[in-house]
Amino acid sequence: MSGPTLPEEPGPDDFGPEERDELLAAEYVLGTLPADDWRAARDRAELDGAFAARVRAWEVRLAPLNAGFDEASAPDLLPQIEARIFGSTRPASRRGWFALGWRGGALATVVAALAVFLAVTLWPPGPAPVVLQAELTAEDVELRFNARWDASAGVLELTRSAGTAAPEGQDYELWVIDDTGVPRSLGLLREPVTQVSSVLAPGLTLAVSLEPEGGSPGDAPTGPVLAAAALAEG
Repeated sequence: MSGPTLPEEPGPDDFGPEERDELLAAEYVLGTLPADDWRAARDRAELDGAFAARVRAWEVRLAPLNAGFDEASAPDLLPQIEARIFGSTRPASRRGWFALGWRGGALATVVAALAVFLAVTLWPPGPAPVVLQAELTAEDVELRFNARWDASAGVLELTRSAGTAAPEGQDYELWVIDDTGVPRSLGLLREPVTQVSSVLAPGLTLAVSLEPEGGSPGDAPTGPVLAAAALAEG
């Protein structure tokens, strides 16, 4: 007599690109990825602003899971779980499949889904993340940048909504200026959309200057400041 049919592990074709990224971010935060995959996800989060935002959102979403619990080493619950599911007697092959499942993608998917369920149903959503915005418009040339900073991801996105790229041999450079008046470079703006990881706050001023190719050789703008605006909650 044949035993029960074992569930099939979901394959990559079962999910779309956004769903796969969402699941990857959840598994990365939960720590269920194999070591190599975890390191790859960590490296991607440092370069991919959209994926970093997913990771940060999962960190915020799952933070209540740690509230009210002291740090402790994880107990070995596998025998209890197996006994609860399969009973006190079970075929050796079934035990082997279940043990492998702890390291396989199928169980990781179940764990991620359970975390989503707990986060959504047992804990109310936290306060909306702070979003700062600014519109940087030049006076003498047709040039405009729209800035948006999302606190949940810690990523500033600057979109060139009007104007063209910097002239050949020059670069636009982005600066942030606090109440001391000291500018700090956030990088070059060579693409229509630029994402920068940064910690910002309302009232800080963003400015765009025209610099020699490669950016200012010093710690402050050397070329004309074309556009500037203060960040405000949007």
